[in-house]
Amino acid sequence: MTDGITALKTALPATAWTQDADIIAPHLVEWRDKYQGETPLMLTPRSTAEVSEAVKICAAHGLKIVPQGGNTGLVGGQTPQGEVLLSLKKMTVIRDVDIINNAMIVEAGATLQSVHDAADAANTQFPLFLASQGSCTIGGNLSTNAGGNHVLKYGTTKDLVFGVEAVLASGEIYNGLTSLRKDNTGYDLSRLFLGAEGTLGIITAASLKLFPKAGYTQRVIAAVDDPAQALKLLETCRAGGRLSMFEVMPRIGLNAVVKNIDGQREPFDAPHPWYVVIDWDVETESEGAALAKTLLVKAFEKDFIRDAVIAQNETQAAQILSLRENMSSGQKFLGGSIKFDITVPLNTIPEFFKKADAAMEAQIPGCRPVGFGHFGDGNIHYNIAQPVGMNKQKFLDHWQAVSETVFDIVGEFGGSISAEHGIGIMKKEDLAKRADPVKLAMLKSIKQALDPENIMNPRVML
Repeated sequence: MTDGITALKTALPATAWTQDADIIAPHLVEWRDKYQGETPLMLTPRSTAEVSEAVKICAAHGLKIVPQGGNTGLVGGQTPQGEVLLSLKKMTVIRDVDIINNAMIVEAGATLQSVHDAADAANTQFPLFLASQGSCTIGGNLSTNAGGNHVLKYGTTKDLVFGVEAVLASGEIYNGLTSLRKDNTGYDLSRLFLGAEGTLGIITAASLKLFPKAGYTQRVIAAVDDPAQALKLLETCRAGGRLSMFEVMPRIGLNAVVKNIDGQREPFDAPHPWYVVIDWDVETESEGAALAKTLLVKAFEKDFIRDAVIAQNETQAAQILSLRENMSSGQKFLGGSIKFDITVPLNTIPEFFKKADAAMEAQIPGCRPVGFGHFGDGNIHYNIAQPVGMNKQKFLDHWQAVSETVFDIVGEFGGSISAEHGIGIMKKEDLAKRADPVKLAMLKSIKQALDPENIMNPRVML
């Protein structure tokens, strides 16, 4: 390893690497402190050419590589355990914005917020919205196939990209930066890198799809009795094809946000069991208000909702969304939390909650399920908070046993154990156990073909 590290330091510019422990330290731990790592060297290239050179040297010396974007991942895939850490944080250039083709070429280290800003400046939008958009990067979004709040209208990240540029395990550069909407000349190779979590190569840039901006977004927060009522409300809100967001939160989660996060406040005079945050994309403010009133009246008449607030301005709309975006932060104050990112068919969500909640109470009496998230596309962040008064570590020791129970239930409903956070280290064994054998064999074959020496994020996924 020493020879390889020396070769990297010799061949690359001094600005493209560091061994300074203070600089590296923040990159070795993720925000929940669940995974902590180590690395002999952090690479910080500024160009695809420097990434290519670094990978060629690593390949020649048998050095393993862990790529990292904004370090916002939740499954441990970005945390090195002795491998060389390759951070893309310096590759932030917006290379091109093409309004005619509605495309934007950006480097992998660009934050999602900077992409939003560049799109907005061109009077268009890139419709991937995440609570971490100020720090997460496009490369990480693509590598994990991030979902976010607007999947039900625009799809996941893989639906928002034309193609990518990536450095292969050999150091060769694959250039798939296109804005073509039709190209049937063989396999869609760019898709291999989407959701691959850096195991097949390092995404260095991407050609993203841009969309027209909505003239106005009408936001509402509604109170419902339970997930079954939320599902009925969803059916009502879909009318007209303008629905762009449908997020659900339980009382325990909203209470944690209001009590513990500065600037948050109750949306209603009285508490309710469940809350739904809804967006419709329309042309004008008056159209939004009329649509919201019409659909909410129908929901009231059918007894689907208890109460509702229609945002009257941007400030109120932002306050409503902030309640949802702070759900993860608020839960920290509930103590230890066992977290799941799962998806099930929409029609099974209410039954999933009933069965999973009952199973959790039987397994850990007094535990507090906190299921919230992207109800409109079936993606639930199903988290279990520790019982009041229970030792945190004793509770977290149940993680694997609880995972088996939750994943069994997800399987019964034909769902997925990973909706948008990826497999990483956390779910690698679960994937091996639960994936269709043919699918697993195909994944391994692709990995072997593109990275035969297993130098690309070697501990992740497979």
